Parts: sequence; C-alpha cells; structure tokens
Amino acid sequence: MEIIEWVQPLIAVFISTIIAIRAYKRKSLDFSGALSGFIVMSIHISVGYRFGAMLLVFFFTSSKLTKVGEEKKRRVDPEFKEGGQRNWIQVLSNSGIATVLVIIIWGLTGGQDECLNSRDSTLITALISGIIGHYSCCNGDTWSSELGILSNDQPRLITTFQPVRRGTNGGVTKAGLLAATAAGSFIGLSFVIVGFLTAKCTYDLALKQLLVIPISAVAGLCGSVIDSLLGATLQFSGFCTVRNKVVGKPGPTVKRISGLSILDNNAVNLVSILLTTLLTSVACVYIF
Repeated sequence: MEIIEWVQPLIAVFISTIIAIRAYKRKSLDFSGALSGFIVMSIHISVGYRFGAMLLVFFFTSSKLTKVGEEKKRRVDPEFKEGGQRNWIQVLSNSGIATVLVIIIWGLTGGQDECLNSRDSTLITALISGIIGHYSCCNGDTWSSELGILSNDQPRLITTFQPVRRGTNGGVTKAGLLAATAAGSFIGLSFVIVGFLTAKCTYDLALKQLLVIPISAVAGLCGSVIDSLLGATLQFSGFCTVRNKVVGKPGPTVKRISGLSILDNNAVNLVSILLTTLLTSVACVYIF
C-alpha cells in the first residue's frame, strides 16, 4: 500500500523533470523558471492528474503560441524574448494561487479525486473550481495576447473603444477575445476528460461535469477582459518615438497612450487571475 501511494509522486517528479529540462533547452523558461516550474508541476500532478493536466495544457499551448509569428512580435514588443523565455516571477504569477489551492485540497482530500458537488462539499467544490478559473484565465490571457497581436484587426482600447497601436495594454481585438474563449474551453475539456478516468462519482454527476467546459470558456473570456480593463487603467502604455514601439514605462521620448504606472504586467496578471478564480468558484458552487 505504501508503495502504491508513492507511485503518483514519482510519476509527477519524472514528468516534471523531463518537461522542465525540455523547456529550459528550448528557452521557454530560464533556469529560475524551469526550477520553479518543476516544483509547481510536481505538486500539481502529485495531488491530482486533473490539476496536472490543466497546468500542462496551459504551459504547452502557451509556449507554442508564444513562438508563432515571432518576427512580427519582435517588431511590436519592446520586451520580446527569444522563445518567450519566462522566469520564476512569471511562473509563480501564473501558477502560485493555483498551487496554494492544490495544496489545500490535498490536505482536505488526501489526494483523492472529487467531482464538483456542492451538496457533498461546498469547500472542495469551490477550491477545485477556483483552479479551473485560474488556468482558464491564464490560458485565455495568453492566447488572446499571442494571437490578438498577430490579427489584422485594429486593436481598440477596451475602456473607450478608440483605435490604439498594437501592443497597447488594454487593447483588444475580436480575434483575441475569441481566442481567450477557446483557450478557457481547452482547460475545461482537459479537466473533464481526465476526470472521467480518475474521479469516482455517479453517472448523473459525471455528466454534469460537462458544464465545466462552457464555464471555463466564459472564465477564459472573463479573465482576458479583466486583464484588459486593468491594463487600460492601471498599467501605463506610451509610444516611444526613438524605439518606434509601444512601451510600458514613461520617459522623455514617450508619449502617453493610456493608463497609470500603478501595476506592472505581472501584477495585472495576478489580480486578474485572483478575481477570475473567485468568480469561477462562486459560480460553480451555485451551479454544482
């Protein structure tokens, strides 16, 4: 029995090691990002395969999309990094809250997969739903940013709907919003598919879990919209006449476009994730 209990953590460490090394070699993560990613991934998979699946769907799809249209992104993004290389701060801002929730769930369930069912446990349903909302938001924001910037649509500032330059914080396109919705649904789909294999619940309750897919799609869109609203108001955007790019910090050669220098990109991501996590938890407690 003790050996069986160690199987899942060993699998988690094995998978996380391979992915972290691969991501570091491909410059998706720097060394600090690979190390923190290894820890976060190991915790997720050790506690539940569904949590690991959502994290991996977010990581792999985001990493792939980051590398799509790199030449165009290099011309627009002043902070462009080859391969979209992320450090430990970015890793934790996109997974820290979920990791805390995963650890709490482990303490409550001992690692046993539970279906979303408020009648059985409101707290566990809220915590699991929060993780779904968390990664739906992360995936939605990344897909909308990475695909939206490649769109031929004219970006519009979400607060005024005025046309803005590509790369402006809070600028949205139809393609970006649709991408955010699709990204969220992918997270929900991964949760449902793996859950059918790992979670034990009644037939009716198992079918009801399918509602996670549209819920996560809405969460992806909601997270992207919240991120854009914060970016348009609390994050500075300006056009640098020297670099001929939209930048995120004021300067003598920078003409302000929108926003205030209150939050940086990581802080905006963290706040939008937290709000989407809470909203998804509340919605799922009522729905399930």
